[in-house]
Amino acid sequence: MSTDIPLPVHTWPTLEPGWVWLCGAGPGDPGLLTLHAVNALRQADVVIYDALVQEQILTWAPQAEHIYAGKRGGKPSAKQRDISLRLVDLARAGKRVLRLKGGDPFVFGRGGEEAQTLVQHNIPIRIIPGISAGIGGLAYAGIPVTHRDVNQSVTFVTGHDQSGNTPSSLDWGSISKGSQVIVIYMGMKHIAQITAQLIAAGRSLHEPVAVVTTATTDQQQVLETTLGTIVNDIAKAELEPPAIICVGQSVLMRQVLDWQNMAAGHPPRNLDPLGRGRPAESA
Repeated sequence: MSTDIPLPVHTWPTLEPGWVWLCGAGPGDPGLLTLHAVNALRQADVVIYDALVQEQILTWAPQAEHIYAGKRGGKPSAKQRDISLRLVDLARAGKRVLRLKGGDPFVFGRGGEEAQTLVQHNIPIRIIPGISAGIGGLAYAGIPVTHRDVNQSVTFVTGHDQSGNTPSSLDWGSISKGSQVIVIYMGMKHIAQITAQLIAAGRSLHEPVAVVTTATTDQQQVLETTLGTIVNDIAKAELEPPAIICVGQSVLMRQVLDWQNMAAGHPPRNLDPLGRGRPAESA
């Protein structure tokens, strides 16, 4: 995309000096940015970006200084306090600051903490939502997080807390019983512990699970497995984060909705993966 292509006619907001816009960059594919995000990229003096933001997106802000502030589990990362206070300092210096975060800034993205810090330091902010990997990443894999024949609820959880461990505050028993579909962010490191707790809470060993890594990019990989075999299957496939994990019968829908595979000329594997025995339009 060239920066000289005009945005559609609209009253686009202006990123003023001294402001910080916290913006979701989506799950990976640059085409999943919102128009508000593109508008922000074109105005920013400084773009502070996360590890999962694609390099191509940064080229859409050639006028801006690009500052990396990624946080990846198990790797040297900037401290959250330092990132938040740097945003404050840049805004106080009169910069037009764009904080660009993978997915949606308010979905396990620390956007709330950063925004609160800015407000507490009297820095004006704007929030630009983005497509979260737990929805958009699964959609690219052909997995709907909600489907009328499967679920009337979906629960989004994180696989680790501030300490890097599996969140002790999560009641896995209640989550297991209360939600037909569970979407797990950042769960690869503790997947053995997570699946053990779900099984102990009553989920079947045979329940379908999908692991989608580097979702929506050219490097996307999808593993279809079960709760009972996921740990070994991840090891065999040599999958690495970033990954989104989906637990539930909706995973079966990939057999009919794997649109990327069908676009490559392959037929769907199963037109009725839920075994309903009726046309979808009669649901």
